[in-house]
Amino acid sequence: MAMASASGSALCFTDASSSLALRRDCGALCLPPRTITFGFVDKSLSNLERLRLSSLKPRASNATAVENGKQGESAADSDKVPTPVVIIDQDSDPDATVLEVTFGDRLGALLDTMNALKNLGLNVVKANVYLDSSGKHNKFAITKADSGRKVEDPELLEAIRLTVINNLLEFHPESSSQLAMGAAFGVLPPTELIDVDIATHITIEDDGPNRSLLYIETADRPGLLVELVKIISDISVAVESGEFDTEGLLAKVKFHVSYRNKALIKPLQQVLANSLRYFLRRPSTDESSF
Repeated sequence: MAMASASGSALCFTDASSSLALRRDCGALCLPPRTITFGFVDKSLSNLERLRLSSLKPRASNATAVENGKQGESAADSDKVPTPVVIIDQDSDPDATVLEVTFGDRLGALLDTMNALKNLGLNVVKANVYLDSSGKHNKFAITKADSGRKVEDPELLEAIRLTVINNLLEFHPESSSQLAMGAAFGVLPPTELIDVDIATHITIEDDGPNRSLLYIETADRPGLLVELVKIISDISVAVESGEFDTEGLLAKVKFHVSYRNKALIKPLQQVLANSLRYFLRRPSTDESSF
């Protein structure tokens, strides 16, 4: 997602596989090997050969706790569960990736989340908390431990997102009813499924002479960030920066994009929008094929 600077650095993205896979044989969510250069093309970025979030699995112990503690709750009580929000922001800080996590007023210091980020080879260089009417917002400025630079690899950005969601499922199991990953890995699956055809909205508009602004709203699923960047780059459109928001069962994306350092002309906007709609609305691959 974030990516080249506003100066127009190019983006290259090649993929040896089509999507993330939910692997039942290893009990983990695995990201297949890819070769990616994302952001500044004059900089060599270390590739992630394989990311295994092995802790993403059904949680029997939490299921028991929820069953014992929540079984007597009424439907009205369950409606009080706040919507979890995870934001990955590549726009607001030129030197770091900004991660924001909100779950009403239920989150603590998120020390486990910070430790999990360190295990991904990241440093949390700054953290702060603020409150508003929507709840408690935990914000982290993150850089790569080996380079001190912001995260530009879309696979690593997706790993950050899934790690945070995984910790929400583990320490706040009630959140699973409002997260797409709750259907596979949570103890309380979502009560309502989102119709991807209805939920998907794509708009593209000019954002000055040198880039365009792409908005995407669709049903969330694991690996979505990586898949979107690949679809965009497959038609030679560069992703310069952006923001990826997980809001409950929905993903809301804002990408600054360009073609040869210029804003997208109308025909190319239409091609990009059609490609994304086809990809997002097509039937998902059956898990048994992996």
